[in-house]
Amino acid sequence: MKSVVETLNPTRVRLAVEVPFAELESNIQSAYQRIAAQVTVPGFRKGKVPPMVIDQRIGRPVVLEEAINEAIPQIYRDAIRENELTPLAQPEIDQPQFGDGEDLKFTAEVTVKPKITLPEWEGLEVQVDDVEVTDDDVNERLDALRERFGTLVTADRPAADGDFVQIDLNATKDGEPVEGGQATGVSYQIGKGGMIDGLDEAVTGLSAGESATFKTTLVGTHDGEEVDCEVSVTAVKEQQLPELDDEFAQLASEFDTLDELRADVREQALNRKRIDQAMAARDKVLDLLLEKAGEVPVPEELVESQVESHFADGHGDDDHRSEFEQQLRRSLVSQFVLDDLVKAENVEVSQDELSSYIIQQAMSSRIDPNQLAQQLVDQGNLPAVVADVARGKALALVVEKSKVKDASGNDVELNRLREDGTLAEPGEGEDGAAAPIGDSFEFAEIDESAQPETDAGDAESGTADAGENGDDDAKA
Repeated sequence: MKSVVETLNPTRVRLAVEVPFAELESNIQSAYQRIAAQVTVPGFRKGKVPPMVIDQRIGRPVVLEEAINEAIPQIYRDAIRENELTPLAQPEIDQPQFGDGEDLKFTAEVTVKPKITLPEWEGLEVQVDDVEVTDDDVNERLDALRERFGTLVTADRPAADGDFVQIDLNATKDGEPVEGGQATGVSYQIGKGGMIDGLDEAVTGLSAGESATFKTTLVGTHDGEEVDCEVSVTAVKEQQLPELDDEFAQLASEFDTLDELRADVREQALNRKRIDQAMAARDKVLDLLLEKAGEVPVPEELVESQVESHFADGHGDDDHRSEFEQQLRRSLVSQFVLDDLVKAENVEVSQDELSSYIIQQAMSSRIDPNQLAQQLVDQGNLPAVVADVARGKALALVVEKSKVKDASGNDVELNRLREDGTLAEPGEGEDGAAAPIGDSFEFAEIDESAQPETDAGDAESGTADAGENGDDDAKA
């Protein structure tokens, strides 16, 4: 096999491939066997029809067509590997030139990862905020704990900020009910937000049995649509919180005194801020790494397809679309740079690391880890997960080799940070100091295992998933 690469642009190439006829002999014999198993010829058992009879009854061109349909995907993969290319989507393969006894010739255009120069990544210097726990931080956590043990008492008065109200909702457009815009018996805390714009203002001051109407903009299936909404309050309840004393400490924790509980809450807040500081360090190190990488080409067709797919339902305005595209471009560049680092440093993913990642994702999605693992295998997404974990490890390596200081000029000891935010003792070892630098970091999903689906008799093929939010057409 011979293959020649023509660079069309930094992220698009054309492969010209030529395969001697003799190298296709195994594919031709395989084609005869498959056809023999499918056809019925009087005087011959299925699967035992000789090639000569198949040529007479079916035709030699049909056999050759079947053979190259089998051969081209593997030939394409070999050419990609031989030329050290990484495809990001399905290729567009032209109508192959092929005749009995002739060499097979075809060209394939495909979107590929750009060639970049990995910048010097060791010793990057970044600064993060100091870790400081204030009394307000502690009190905020204690108040949240008190709310968990609070009780709701019916209030015979108008609803005020912080109250819980039980409400019925009815959204209409031009006097007609909006599909999915009705709800009854909903419990809602005034001031918390997160339900419908304008709801807080509408229910504040209403007593049980009273209603109000207001205009709002719906999200979801009716994203961006302005409707009229009527809210009816059926009950007003105020939350009564337990006193913050030793008795509460005994109720809400394993501690006997409030002072012990307060000290523990302060330590928890400190650990959380250490983790936040580590995440800030990771993000700043990545920003600096990408800055040093310079201008990295991004496949425009991949960006366009994912943007169009994400906004296919018509939601979002121009600002939202622009923000999404900007984040997508940065994610792609991050992936390209970190992939090169994975390769340069021979970063590998162990079975334990892969299992840990799947368990974390399953917990966040609230599904069984074994079920998620099986889904990844069945859908062919396991290699993409392995790649994500490897990128996370590569980024953690860059952070580990960076010089991170806080605003006060102190070294930030990320190498001693455990996953729970506590610090390992000096010399405790790697097992006790696994910083969560690479965890929960999302990359744009692109199809790195795209392979051609070829049909020499019909130049149209299927589509390949170019990522979570986009498809690239592939013609073969």
